[in-house]
Amino acid sequence: MSGLRTSEEVDIQVRNRGQVPEEAGAYARRKVLVVISHVSEPVLSAHVKLTQAAHASASRPATAQAVVDVNGRPVRAHVAATTMFEAVDLLQERLTARIARARRYRARGSRGGGPEDRTWQDGPGHEHRPHRRHLPAEERRIIRHKSFSLARQTPQDAVIDLEAMDHDFWLFTDLASGHDSVVYRDAVGGRHRMASLGTTGRRRDFEGPLSVSTVPVPVSDVDGAVRRLRLTGLPFVFFHDTGTGRGSVLYHRYDGHYGLITPAL
Repeated sequence: MSGLRTSEEVDIQVRNRGQVPEEAGAYARRKVLVVISHVSEPVLSAHVKLTQAAHASASRPATAQAVVDVNGRPVRAHVAATTMFEAVDLLQERLTARIARARRYRARGSRGGGPEDRTWQDGPGHEHRPHRRHLPAEERRIIRHKSFSLARQTPQDAVIDLEAMDHDFWLFTDLASGHDSVVYRDAVGGRHRMASLGTTGRRRDFEGPLSVSTVPVPVSDVDGAVRRLRLTGLPFVFFHDTGTGRGSVLYHRYDGHYGLITPAL
């Protein structure tokens, strides 16, 4: 599929939450259609979620999220703004950038881009990602628990999925070692790093800008992971769950609560 796509060729599904302006849905469809019209690979589906926050105190109450399936690989973008139409405009920019980055990285393959490569670092638009709502520690709860079979893939493919989905981390099973692992962006340099249950102080090197943390993955139950997340203030904690024997991730949700991802047993 190439060239300009019409709404009949790709059915762009738009879902609203809250008091979203009536015209915003059609506006979002047009903007996403512009994005996918420049994609040379088949676009299988496109889903958009527009959310207008109910609390008036939010500085950027309008959020827009899109997931586009490009030839079997989802690409996601998530932005926030003061108005819904501004959010949709930002969504178009970020989705375009995400699709282009995924295409460039797949073209490079495992060669990466070398130490000076900044392809995967967020440029303009990163500051428009939604901010997490602050809740006092005693009010936070684990309100979402996802459990699914982890993809068995190479760390390089995990990085592609991490960036395509616009997440802070990507949980997977390392194809070579069989260990539960996570890739993420270093908070200081913005480079990609990997942590694995199989890391025992040995350094594993890859071609391209990806390194493996030699710090042992913490071993704890879920309550211990909650305490660690509170103490560190990090966006997520990857830990060896004593209850399952697998690698799990506890993370901060945008609503201020916690989410938990565990591999299916």
